[in-house]
Amino acid sequence: MRAKYLLVANCLICAWVCCLALDDIHDSSDGLVRIGLKKKPLDLARLHAARITRGNGFRGMGKVEDNYPKANTIYLKNYMDSQYYGEIGIGSPPQTFSVVFDTGSSNLWVPSSKCYFSLACYFHARYRAVLSRTYSKIGRHCKINYGAGSVSGFFSQDHVQIGEIVIKNQVFAEATKEGLLAFALAQFDGILGLGFQNASVGKVPPVWYNMVQQGLVSMEIVSFWLNRDTKAKIGGEVIFGGVDWRHFMGDHTFVPITRKDYWQIELGDILIGGSSTGLCEGGCAAIVDTGTSMIAGPTAVVTQINHAIGAEGIVSFNCKNVVNKYGQLIWQFLVSGFQPENVCSDIGLCSYNGTKNASAGEETEAGNADNAACTFCEMIAFWIQVQLKEHKAKDNVFKYVNELCENLPNPGGKDFVNCDALSTMPVISFAIGDKYFPLTAEQYTLKVEVNCTTVCLSGFTALDVPRPDGPLWVLGDVFLGAYHTIFDFGNMQVGFAKSIL
Repeated sequence: MRAKYLLVANCLICAWVCCLALDDIHDSSDGLVRIGLKKKPLDLARLHAARITRGNGFRGMGKVEDNYPKANTIYLKNYMDSQYYGEIGIGSPPQTFSVVFDTGSSNLWVPSSKCYFSLACYFHARYRAVLSRTYSKIGRHCKINYGAGSVSGFFSQDHVQIGEIVIKNQVFAEATKEGLLAFALAQFDGILGLGFQNASVGKVPPVWYNMVQQGLVSMEIVSFWLNRDTKAKIGGEVIFGGVDWRHFMGDHTFVPITRKDYWQIELGDILIGGSSTGLCEGGCAAIVDTGTSMIAGPTAVVTQINHAIGAEGIVSFNCKNVVNKYGQLIWQFLVSGFQPENVCSDIGLCSYNGTKNASAGEETEAGNADNAACTFCEMIAFWIQVQLKEHKAKDNVFKYVNELCENLPNPGGKDFVNCDALSTMPVISFAIGDKYFPLTAEQYTLKVEVNCTTVCLSGFTALDVPRPDGPLWVLGDVFLGAYHTIFDFGNMQVGFAKSIL
């Protein structure tokens, strides 16, 4: 969702100028509270800021009914197809903040008026406890980790307003230090986590838990509709306690949660134009994450996808060197019946216990090279094995493997595709439950503005998580923009249905 971001002063000034004016809350004819939001155009600098990377008991829902007297709708702003956020209030009277509604984390935090030394705080709304008559001091220190840094501060307690709902005595974090420089450019002020209490820093009950316990919603579900049309007035909506039937078609396919720390489900095979990529045929884990912009997955599969769609990454000379030096030997082992996971150990690039062939704790140049050689060897063995299953000729297999090396995702995570070739790109499908969920090129690419012109980026980025937790996928906004999603706390399941505008 992980490099550090260098922000120049003019970008920071631009972000400050672009702060949102608040829209009035109003009632709609269907009884749901809606908050209208605005949009900004996407450029590469803001795309960096838009990425959020992951750090480290209710009643059942029952049958879905047509009427939701307590359903509560928050309109989301589409931040250039890579950042969706809406507005909440904290305190009495409420102080307004723009937050990401993030199913990949569990805490609520906003910048504090006591944040003096983090530049990002000065470009966002800050909570002022002295202005709220319902504030209660806690003061316990906390630190919330993300992939590229952390947010630290202290816990406080106050009322939180979401649409017309007021959650009383909610514990949240006042951030006094924002370790991610990217937050300075981000259009949101903070994050409202919709994950589980098990993953909450300080084991603080998440906002949604208190909504249910205080009887503020009639159904224990949260539904998301993300509008991928960057020109539309409404970027999407999140509904607490209900769904909006106008934003999806057909029935939802529900799958159970496999790990109660996150909204994690089992994912089956991934197809490129109908052909298997191999790695997840026996099942992979996937986290459904509204706080991640793209679709993240194992390098071995993402490289195949980016190769198929013509994405241009950085040529990995190390990868090609492994092919040139060890390719023939890897081939011989595989055709002799060896398993791909054992080949690299047998030829000496990886240790026999599955770790890299470098001494533990050594940060030497040679040790890093050995680590890279082992990683590339494992990927190459996997790629060759997939081609062998399809009975491809040896010369064609090595040509294909070298092409995959050339298209390895680059360290910055951005892989460009030809905007004029979207109609020729293959459909990418994900097996979830008993059906496939396809994505077209229009759905899995991001269009960004660069120097007054439009370029297209692949919506797939590499994320390698070792076993036993991996291989792991993160289904972010690129996927969720195509499929209306219900997070069912009552039955511990997630449902997907085709989105419509």
